[in-house]
Parts: sequence; C-alpha cells; structure tokens
Amino acid sequence: MKNDPPRYEIPKRDWPLAFRVIRRVIENPERTDDIIEIINALAGPSFEKAYQRFYKSPGGQQLLQDRPDLFATLSDREALQRLPEGSFGQVYADFMQRGGITPAGLMEAGEIARERLDRPDDLEIDPNREFFGQRLRDQHDLWHVLSGYGMDEAGEAANLAFSVSQFPNPGMAFIAMASVFVQPNLKTATWGRYLFQAWRRGRTLAKTLPQVRYEELLPLPLDEVRQRLGIPEPAAFHPTGIAILKGSKGNAGMGEVVWGFPSRPAVATAV
Repeated sequence: MKNDPPRYEIPKRDWPLAFRVIRRVIENPERTDDIIEIINALAGPSFEKAYQRFYKSPGGQQLLQDRPDLFATLSDREALQRLPEGSFGQVYADFMQRGGITPAGLMEAGEIARERLDRPDDLEIDPNREFFGQRLRDQHDLWHVLSGYGMDEAGEAANLAFSVSQFPNPGMAFIAMASVFVQPNLKTATWGRYLFQAWRRGRTLAKTLPQVRYEELLPLPLDEVRQRLGIPEPAAFHPTGIAILKGSKGNAGMGEVVWGFPSRPAVATAV
C-alpha cells in the first residue's frame, strides 16, 4: 500500500567479510571506509534497536520534527572557531584542524562503504532512519572531544569502546578488541583492561548521547557540557592517564604509547 511505512531489512552479520577487512585495517588503520565496512558488516539489528530508542525518546522525536543539520553546523569551521575559547565547538574545531580531518571526509568514507553493501534493489530509504544514521555518523568526532580520547590508533580504539556502550554495534567492539592483538608495546592484559575501562566509562551513562541536540551545546564550555551529559572525568576510569601515541605510526601496530591527561583532546602523534 502507498501509505505503508518503508520496509527496513535487518542485515545479516557477515563475519567472514569482517575478518577479511580487518586485515586491511591492520595494514592501514587510516582507511576509514574499511572501518565503516566492518561496522556495517556486523551491524545486524543493532542499528534498528538504536533507532527505536531514538524514535521513542522525547529528544529524538523533537529532532525528527525539527531536522537540524548537524553536518552543516560542524562543517562551518570558521563559525566554530569564533566561539569562545574552551567552548565545546571551539575545541572540536581545533581538534579537527589539528587532525587534518573534516565531517565531509567521514561522510565520503561512509558512502564508499555503503556502496559495498549487498542490499535489495527495491529497498526504499526511510528518511527518518537516514536522518538518524547521518546524525549518528556526524557525532563520532564530537564523542572524541567529549571523551578526550585522541584520533590516533590508541584513541580510536578507546573511543570505539566508549561508543559501543551508547550504540552496541558488534563491529565497533570487534575493531576495538582486534587492536588488543596488534599493539606491540603493551601487555595484552594492560591494553584490554584499558579498553574495558573506556567501555565502562560510557556505561555510566544511559544510552542518551545519540539523541542529544549538540547544536545547542557547542557554544558552552566543554567542561560544562561534559557535566551536563554526565560524562565522568578520564581519571575516574584511567588513573594513570589516557593512552596517547608517541612517534610515527607503522604497519606493524601502534608506536610507543604514553599515558597522560592532555589539556586538550589528544591527536595522532600529539606527543
């Protein structure tokens, strides 16, 4: 019927594909499209469950009604840099500039990964789910800033572990767990414990970060935003500091990892 809601096809998890692609990620961890492909391959019903939580929440309903464009807001780096020093938006803009990345880069990587999906040709795109998925994508680097985990391999793994607590996607957990076995300079138990603590840190929150109206928080001081959202300070779960990559990155795993609490979110080779 014409008025029927768009059909949503729950994808089957493709573990063989995930194991093939993780080898490419180990060789080149900067290929964001490969990371997204693993997340898509193992998504199963996780996206639909997250969407249903979003759809049923008052914040999600308001966002679906107003449809603010988070991508456009985060892409206007000049406007973000004009925000007060130490504000959420200004720190985010600084973080993205120092890392040499843009929201458009993440969007393009997502499109490349989505083209590889084997989905029915007659599957109609639901605009509400598409809006939620795009908004979730654009929040990734905001969560880096909120958590304080950097964008080097150490930070990406920790941010994924933190994010799994908010969006329980097995693909993100798989990538984070794989990082335990490819870093050469830490004991596996030490690194595994660190990622477990990053996950526990996110678990202290209800699964509410996806439905936050970030546009209204960007002008506020970053510390105030963290307090409003209930995000614990890193030291509460990482008493020796967060992991920061030191030196150059190579194909054999992460470089030397040091521990500390930078005054601003760490980026790759920040030390």
